Amino acid sequence: MKILCLVTDAFGGHGGISKFNRDLLTSLCSYPDVDEVVAVPRLMPNPSGNLPKNLTYVTDGLNSKSRFIFKILLMILQRRRYDLIVCGHINLVPLSYLCRLMLGAPLALIIHGIDAWQPTRSRIVNYLSGKIDILISVSEYTRKRFTEWSNLKNATFVIQPNSVDLGLFTPAPKNQVLLDRYGLNGRVVLMTLGRLDSKERAKGFDEIMEILPLLVVEIPNIAYLIAGSGRDRERLEQKVKSLKIEELVIFTGMVSEEEKADHYRLADAYIMPSRGEGFGIVLLEAMACGIPAVASTVDGSREALRDGLLGILVDPDKPAEIIAAVIQALGKPRQVTEGLDYFSSINFEARVHSFLDTVPKRAR
Repeated sequence: MKILCLVTDAFGGHGGISKFNRDLLTSLCSYPDVDEVVAVPRLMPNPSGNLPKNLTYVTDGLNSKSRFIFKILLMILQRRRYDLIVCGHINLVPLSYLCRLMLGAPLALIIHGIDAWQPTRSRIVNYLSGKIDILISVSEYTRKRFTEWSNLKNATFVIQPNSVDLGLFTPAPKNQVLLDRYGLNGRVVLMTLGRLDSKERAKGFDEIMEILPLLVVEIPNIAYLIAGSGRDRERLEQKVKSLKIEELVIFTGMVSEEEKADHYRLADAYIMPSRGEGFGIVLLEAMACGIPAVASTVDGSREALRDGLLGILVDPDKPAEIIAAVIQALGKPRQVTEGLDYFSSINFEARVHSFLDTVPKRAR
């Protein structure tokens, strides 16, 4: 069995989609009937590191849209036989669909979140999104939002939630170096980690800031750690000033993968009352570090908490509800929630293999 994957990034990438793609490629490669997985990434800002056996990682088209397209066209002209084509992002659908037409293999599209909840700016992407054979979604919520507009019919639906490395993200004491770096000694720390996106503004940063003047009355030593980078930071910093909460909010900037677990461990509660989360791998990582989590009732993050089984759910439009959830979370022990292994790497791999069992193998 041979599989062709077009992805934005994976090995050598950064962020939730990159992590999902790494897990996916690794799981595809470990399937007993797979001879080769050929993956073509669009970006690779960091060294790729060790690659799985059976993975051919094609980096000829990196960091250039034209080179990426040219490389895919060359691969099409080689007319290699594939059993499955995987499109790792909705914006790659036109190229992926061309591969489907020319190579004759079924096309699976992976969707992650808000970018697939409504039609894109491209008419051809929107049209071809309704022609795919298999839809792989990180959450049922995202699948539902996508199918409401895409006119997708006669496709196979697969729910493939993100996974968490339970060997990497583990409970441990707060890192003293980081406590000193951010001035958090003796503070009760709330945390949200995510891209500070000026377009989406849907991670819940604003909602937490707005309740801090009330929370500080109850918890005088409270602090809010915003981990991540992006174009919305300037607006958020201005909001901090307008709310007069400069002493309560700390911006970390981008957090490296190497320091991510230690940043989660700084928190006493992980709070994300979001509106635009497709799933929320950060919730899994925080909980794996033993941090009680609060997520939203109105997007895919509720599925990361298994509809409240693993943590607390709130309506982001109800500040009193968020405040009550914060206080409740701060009263919980720092320990890994029972049932989090539902999202383990082993179970992620098992779900991928179960899906591959349904994909017909082409005659050689």
